[in-house]
Amino acid sequence: MTKSLWQPPRLRTAENADEERRATWLELFYDLVFVAAIAQVAHYLEAHITLAGFFSYVLLFIPIWWSWVGATFYATRFDTDDLGHRLLTLLQMVAIAVLAVNVHDGLGESSVGFALSYVGVRAILILQYISAGYFVPAARGLVKWYATGFSIAALIWLGSIFVPIPWRFALWGAALIVDFGTPLTAGKLVSKIPPSFSHVPERLGLFTIIVLGEAVISVVRGVSELEWGILSAVVALLGMLIAFSLWWIYFDSVDGSPLQAMRVGNMGIGLTWLYSHLPLAIGIAATGVAVQHIIVSSKKELLLPDGDRWLICAGTAICLTALAVIHLITCTLGRDRSKILAAYRIASAVFVLGIAIAGVNLSPIIGMSLVAAACAVQVVLALLETRNNSLSG
Repeated sequence: MTKSLWQPPRLRTAENADEERRATWLELFYDLVFVAAIAQVAHYLEAHITLAGFFSYVLLFIPIWWSWVGATFYATRFDTDDLGHRLLTLLQMVAIAVLAVNVHDGLGESSVGFALSYVGVRAILILQYISAGYFVPAARGLVKWYATGFSIAALIWLGSIFVPIPWRFALWGAALIVDFGTPLTAGKLVSKIPPSFSHVPERLGLFTIIVLGEAVISVVRGVSELEWGILSAVVALLGMLIAFSLWWIYFDSVDGSPLQAMRVGNMGIGLTWLYSHLPLAIGIAATGVAVQHIIVSSKKELLLPDGDRWLICAGTAICLTALAVIHLITCTLGRDRSKILAAYRIASAVFVLGIAIAGVNLSPIIGMSLVAAACAVQVVLALLETRNNSLSG
């Protein structure tokens, strides 16, 4: 801990804008509660593999992801790691744990608890921003904008508990639009106080690892639910190959260049890159759930069940599309990797969706093999592109 038990918030990014900054031990501990939250929302999807269940899963996933983003972007600018910051972080973790507990019936009887716990998370963040605005005059414009927008969204969430279902969920959607729109409309306020260009990409990478970890756990859970057999072993290996390929594709091209576009006021580039991580996380977790189901069904089903086929294909296609957007933005900003890889990823996403549509008579192993091949070929193409770049350089 710092020498003083209490320190006022300070503008971290103003101290040395180009300083390499790493995640703190507190941030890594904070991430642990999101391991549990992602596991809970994945379990919800596992029990609701339908189109309505998938959209419900997305609605429950978004507040969890946005809670993590809010804490990360506050910390990258203002955290002090003093006693006050640690205690507020603990309170946020408790609120997120309550949010996770309410996930399973978060669109039913527990929807009030889900909404109130999310309001608690956001109220702590708003309090932190108000404190930062008081002690950091240079940040007051941005802080006022964020505190106002996030407060409006939190009040809508709070008001939703007095509205019956399904109108309650309409208010949740409106509140999320306000939440996401607040940074989008901040404009030059963000360019004056940009986030850390090294810290945020690392934090997003760590969250991606959390979700990939849940996908790996799903594979292990699927195998543990039945006696070991050749079919289930092959499906499990293919599931691991999908997760490994997604890891490779993402971490082979991720960097902080999209955030640096904010320095010159190009908010669209930076926020599109940031928000693309949401469907990526949604897709990875959904893919893990699908693999778990397919491992189990491979022991007793000759054909890949419709729900499992659509989930594995939709989840993977969402991942590949998000990765294409992330890669294209990075290339557009002058990176030395070819934009054609983004087109290849879109093509693979279309191919995988084609499997969902036309693969009615596919066995679990054939279906999984095709999806895994669509992901693995992206790794091969990335390796070839790296080789070509090194030869031409």
